[in-house]
Amino acid sequence: MATQKDKAPAVAPDIAAMTFEAAMRELEEIVRRLEQGKVELDESIRIYERGQALKAHCEEKLRSAQARIDRIVERADGAKATEPMDME
Repeated sequence: MATQKDKAPAVAPDIAAMTFEAAMRELEEIVRRLEQGKVELDESIRIYERGQALKAHCEEKLRSAQARIDRIVERADGAKATEPMDME
């Protein structure tokens, strides 16, 4: 039986709808605010958790983009494989 710890947290709907660039901008702003050290503890925890969700969203967007640019190739033995697309 899966425990609560085993389940991935749900992504907030506003984060799920964000572009990679918008999520990165907000994440950078959160990091800036936390580095300044002028945020109260409860607010720091709240924005840190949001930052974690934004980071996960950005990583998923990057994985998705990588999958879209990987190409399927056929090896000499007939087996199919993927390899990064040559971008040059």
